[in-house]
Amino acid sequence: MHCSSPKMVCETKIVADEHDAIPGTKKEPMMWGSPAAPGAALSSAGEPKDVRRDAVFIREFERGDQAEVLRIFHEGIMERVPNTAFRGIWQQPRTQFLYAFLTVMCFYVTKSVTLTCCAPLILMGARYYYSRKVIQSYLDCALHTDMADIEAYYMKPTGSCFWVAVLDGRVVGIVAAQGHEDDNTVELRRMSVDSHYRGKGIAKALGRRVLEYAVRNDYAAVVLGTTAVKLAAHKLYESLGFCRTSQSEDYRLPGMSRSPLERLFFQIRHSRYRLQLREE
Repeated sequence: MHCSSPKMVCETKIVADEHDAIPGTKKEPMMWGSPAAPGAALSSAGEPKDVRRDAVFIREFERGDQAEVLRIFHEGIMERVPNTAFRGIWQQPRTQFLYAFLTVMCFYVTKSVTLTCCAPLILMGARYYYSRKVIQSYLDCALHTDMADIEAYYMKPTGSCFWVAVLDGRVVGIVAAQGHEDDNTVELRRMSVDSHYRGKGIAKALGRRVLEYAVRNDYAAVVLGTTAVKLAAHKLYESLGFCRTSQSEDYRLPGMSRSPLERLFFQIRHSRYRLQLREE
């Protein structure tokens, strides 16, 4: 199986407050919610000691975060299985027509009402199976490429960084930035939030951290690609100022075999977004 650098952004449930400015610098931790008092001391982990427990604290990735980061990433990716299999079909009118045609043909060939009624369930079961198969392959690719060594892939190269969001003393969200010198852009990648901590504006804070990083490092634009099915993820990007630049109805994820059955039961929409920071 050939694994290229994956370009899939996990979807998130967003209920976020607007902020007037993007605080922090590249090497400074960033806190959302209740800021620490000026001059507040930092703990050994780099977090302000006098911070309210409900404040979202964003800092750069540390080696000790690896296990929690991978847990959140795995959870976010595997959530895609039912969303792609069941919700995703509403974005695929040609697939809906094909499945309806197959159901009618089932009755025409078998003359069995029972089998015909079972046909849609069989088709949706096959969609779930192939969605899980493809997305698991995608996850395996990611775990053998950039997510295998976050420090080496994101923290050491110039123009890249990885952040975690900390709430109640635990890592609850992740996001990465990868610079592309050829077109002077930063790609927002790997955004995901723990399902138990959604609805607190964490994803929006992580997104703004990437924007702040791009501005401070003088990049011309921030770009991202997403296969999110839920509307909330797209609303998040738009609220951050991104504009959709392209959309593909039959995107090929890393790890896909593109076999006839896979093509029949797995389709996914891929959208590209761009936020222009300055004219070149």
